Amino acid sequence: MTLAVFFGCTFIAFGPALGLFLFTIARDPLRIIILIAGAFFWLVSLLLSSLIWFIAVKASNPQDESLQKGLLIFGVMFSVLLQEAFRFLYYKLLRKAIEGLVALSEDGCSPISIQQMAYVAGVGFGLMSGAFSMINLLADALGPGTVGIHGDSQLYFLTSAFMTMVLIFLHTFWGILFFHGCEHRRWWEITAVVVMHLAVSGSTFCNPLYVGSLVPSYLLMATAAAWAYLLSGGSAQNLRRFLLCLRSGASPQPAS
Repeated sequence: MTLAVFFGCTFIAFGPALGLFLFTIARDPLRIIILIAGAFFWLVSLLLSSLIWFIAVKASNPQDESLQKGLLIFGVMFSVLLQEAFRFLYYKLLRKAIEGLVALSEDGCSPISIQQMAYVAGVGFGLMSGAFSMINLLADALGPGTVGIHGDSQLYFLTSAFMTMVLIFLHTFWGILFFHGCEHRRWWEITAVVVMHLAVSGSTFCNPLYVGSLVPSYLLMATAAAWAYLLSGGSAQNLRRFLLCLRSGASPQPAS
């Protein structure tokens, strides 16, 4: 049973993200470099926020439960803001990289667009975020122990896997929205990303009432996905062609 839980949660949490990597990133060395760099930027933001939270906890009274809970909320919110700050720094770095690639290219064009960089960087942020969210839980899923033996929810590992999956996708969409906002100086788009990130992270404090965190997160994911699709040049017509497996310029044939 523990192996089934382990592999099931692993495939739920990382299966769709692995598909994104294999079909859209793995064949391009430049995209792999951007993904790894994005994961590194997220990791540095986590390291700094964890260090500040650790210092705050050690400097406070460990017996004061309300204070410790407040510090935990502060740590989560500060971590979100720091992640978005590092996303902005990464955008600035990639913008400089594009200028360098254009200067070195023979035709004066960059081999990768800022939209593609935003997508790959978002996947890098999401994969590293998902790994740190789920790796300890997957280790615990192998046992020993039984989930819910003291009356707690038996869906802990399953809901954590679904939450990790939605966070990976959200980081991907947030990367597209954030970079678009920076590129066109639409600061309200950047603010919307930060607000959504804070809302999703804050909803996890509703656990173990998992409906209070999963449902809003998936609704925000659907909103962010549609928004990112439109900003990337997508349209309802293109989506319809994709769903119907139609080629560009083809029209659906009437049924006989």
